[in-house]
Amino acid sequence: MSEPGWLSRRQALMSGGVFGGGIALKSLLAGEQLLVDHQHTTGTAKSIIFLFMSGGPSQVDTFDPKPDLAKLGGQDVPESIATAVPQIKRAGLKNLLPSPWGFGRHGQSGLEISDLLPRLSEVADDLCVVRSMSHRNPVHGPGECVALTGTSTGERPSVGAWSMFGLGRESESLPSFIAMNIHNDGMQYPQPAGWGSGFLPSKYQGAIINPYRGIRDASPPPTITARRRKQEIEAIQSLNQDFASRIGVSDLEARIRSYETAYAMQTAGPELFSLSGEDQKTLDSYGVSETTTKQVGKACLLARRMVERGVPFIQIRVGGWDAHSKLKANHEKLAKRTDQPIAALIKDLRNRGLLQETLIVWAGEFGRTPTMEGKSGGRDHSPSAYSIWLAGGGIRGGQVIGETDPIGYTVTSEPVSPNDMHATMLHAIGLDANTLTYNRHGLQETPLGVTGGKILREAFA
Repeated sequence: MSEPGWLSRRQALMSGGVFGGGIALKSLLAGEQLLVDHQHTTGTAKSIIFLFMSGGPSQVDTFDPKPDLAKLGGQDVPESIATAVPQIKRAGLKNLLPSPWGFGRHGQSGLEISDLLPRLSEVADDLCVVRSMSHRNPVHGPGECVALTGTSTGERPSVGAWSMFGLGRESESLPSFIAMNIHNDGMQYPQPAGWGSGFLPSKYQGAIINPYRGIRDASPPPTITARRRKQEIEAIQSLNQDFASRIGVSDLEARIRSYETAYAMQTAGPELFSLSGEDQKTLDSYGVSETTTKQVGKACLLARRMVERGVPFIQIRVGGWDAHSKLKANHEKLAKRTDQPIAALIKDLRNRGLLQETLIVWAGEFGRTPTMEGKSGGRDHSPSAYSIWLAGGGIRGGQVIGETDPIGYTVTSEPVSPNDMHATMLHAIGLDANTLTYNRHGLQETPLGVTGGKILREAFA
């Protein structure tokens, strides 16, 4: 007996030509939308921009000030603190490292942000800082999978794929989930699970786009007319549809969808990547023309343009935050790359009336220890407590959620897991992560797996 829902999809695939009269693929997507529409309500945001800072930004050097570190620099953890916080005592932390940067209070809220991030300090009242993020995996690859999929194995769908599945809608002529990976100095390489669809059908995986080079081969050769290209696509789609209708393989459905998206992107893609319509003031605000900021600046500006064009989920990965040695030099380099473009993104969205309908999330896979690693002035990996922030999309800015111990090693109140953050992100776009389900061999899978998760409701206005 056929799996529920497959009959209508197969009928949709056979219902007509791809570009003549009605588009069969659109019928297919509409049929799938009926399976998930009951999960979707009106959210506080229409789009999500996930700014993923790979490598592990240090919480005590960015958003979680710890004055005690300055007093205890070079010392081991005092017995008074170790006794009060059992996790610290068990870890046997030695040689505490003060932050090279001071912290100041910013905005009307007085939110404390490191001097390392002067531009983000200008938008302090838009930021909701969560200081109590925590999980248990201290390794980059698995940690990145935890941050983006909820588990360290990397076999589950990414949060972007779940959002695409749950919303059941497409942007007009661009992929609904776009991932941009910025170069990372040969450090931790991007984990495909971060934009993968896992056990969901393949068509829900993210489209990888190089922000600085644009979409490769978006324009057909000059000898290929629009009419000929349309006929080629129709022939290819007809063959794919016939095969898919007989065997029902999701990878073929993904291929059908990709051909249609590619056809549409031959018009939409070049327009998206052409910044000729952006004024010089805007380009300068993102740092598009400056060597240090041009890559992240271009990605952030493109993210704003994608939001304007209805793309629901955009992910920008910036690698290189892994500061085992020379913390000061490492974090200053990464801050110079990201601080101006990200602050410009927030300001630009606000000025265009788009910030309230766009949720921005800034996070790494974990934080770093409050101690010095070796004699190099660096910090080791530490997933037991780290900071992230949210802005826009119905978030109440200028607030802090959660606390860590006096040296910033472990969470002492309001712990938040990556799954909690995924539930919060999906909630913002109108999806309930506890009831959104996919039938995987008879098991009703949710975005939160067996560990579950909760919405961080205090983050919202």
